[in-house]
Amino acid sequence: MESAIPLPLRCPRSRPPTRGDDYSPPNPGFTARFGDALQPLTVVFLGAQFRSPEGEALARAAVGLWCDLAEHAPDHHDIAQGTDEAGFSTLVWTGYWRDAARFEQWRQGLAFGAWWNSEHRLDEACGWFMEVASPAPQRLETLYSSPDGFEGFGRLASHMSAEIREHGYWGSMRDRLPASQTEALTEVLTATPASRVPRPNRRARVAFSAADHLALIRSGQDWSRTAGLERERYVRDVEPVLRAGMDFLDSEAGLAIGCLSNRYLRIVDKDLRPAEKSYGLSWWASLADMERWARDHATHSAIFGSFMRLVQEMNLELALRLSHEVSVLRSSEQRFEYINCHERTGLLRS
Repeated sequence: MESAIPLPLRCPRSRPPTRGDDYSPPNPGFTARFGDALQPLTVVFLGAQFRSPEGEALARAAVGLWCDLAEHAPDHHDIAQGTDEAGFSTLVWTGYWRDAARFEQWRQGLAFGAWWNSEHRLDEACGWFMEVASPAPQRLETLYSSPDGFEGFGRLASHMSAEIREHGYWGSMRDRLPASQTEALTEVLTATPASRVPRPNRRARVAFSAADHLALIRSGQDWSRTAGLERERYVRDVEPVLRAGMDFLDSEAGLAIGCLSNRYLRIVDKDLRPAEKSYGLSWWASLADMERWARDHATHSAIFGSFMRLVQEMNLELALRLSHEVSVLRSSEQRFEYINCHERTGLLRS
């Protein structure tokens, strides 16, 4: 048993953890290790939204382009699709870089930069968005239910940890963040836009960063290894409850409790054939807002309860793989840009 906080980032605590070193989790949990690297990692969520065959064709072509860009390419990428609250189909290409500087070279490079900045993007039957997070290692944590369950930032890891102590209790997410040893990670309520273009209609670019301590979570499910009773119970009993919770977060009610944006997405291949993997992608006004939903809200209690019933029915022997990554971002570690998007896309709705 070891701490989720990597050794190079451990320091004397001025803020005590929720549980002490004598705590023993009820089931195994693991975290990604990134070796001795202490530089920020970067993830970009590039999206295309559409409601017409023409828009879908543009979105497919764009995803193909993003996949094929070789210079300064991400260390890992995946593609997912979903439908948002407004009924727009959405494709999301997600790229992960070990080196934030290399991502900037990719973003500003001739191939992607020229495409993204072209005035043609303003006149298409497609909305485009770019959401970027470059968390400092002190403000990033990951959790996996299995040592072979690498997803997301875990794809950049040097290795997986041994079983970790900080999971399986309310407050463990915060305890896994190295910054929580000394920082409250308190929200700042005043947004600090880098630049904002008035949007009298959809034909506009809007670019900004949000407040310090914005929280991001990607929480994934992989049921590709399940079979028999476990698969039946996941598909019939767990996934619909999870979807209902995701729909709640993507509504006005979700916004009211601090979820600035939520997408429930299905992983697909380059030809958009669905895999048996999904994830929720949520931006929150603060880590505290996310914690309150997880601890207190009926929608999360329903998700947690349905999963625990599955765990008990399978006697703790699950082929289902769960993954989770959370980062808490300073304003300088974020970037949001929306082109032609409807007004409830991503952080535009807040």
